[in-house]
Amino acid sequence: MRERELTGRHVLMIFVGAFGIIITVNLALAYNAVATFPGTEVKNSYVASQQFNVKKAAQESLGWTVDARAKGGLLILSIKDDAGNPVQVSALDAVLGRATHVKDDMRPDFQFDGTAYVAREELKPGNWNIRMKATALDGTEFEQRVVLRVQKG
Repeated sequence: MRERELTGRHVLMIFVGAFGIIITVNLALAYNAVATFPGTEVKNSYVASQQFNVKKAAQESLGWTVDARAKGGLLILSIKDDAGNPVQVSALDAVLGRATHVKDDMRPDFQFDGTAYVAREELKPGNWNIRMKATALDGTEFEQRVVLRVQKG
């Protein structure tokens, strides 16, 4: 059996090939990260930060807790006050979607049934986010991102 000689040309081809693969993978990952980024949360973070503490205090004074679950083709968003009673709001805007991209985003048609807000949505298993904005009857704005985990079957 004859041994092959490792020449400078072979070493160069190994290095170029290895770094070519690394660069290609990095470019593909960078492209996918930018292409699937859902975007900004606020247009101007400095302006948003000026009102953050005021909005947070007003929101916390409501004493609301929010819970979401998917069951039998229904998406249920439960808002309760600090006494555990259901809360009806004057306005509710909610976007349901994945945490990693916006292609599955949708706006469920929530209806208040006396105990919770319910919408007909068949959700695939996995992690979902509900980015909700509600307005209390007294005009206080309430914003929250609610994490929803949908199990298989």
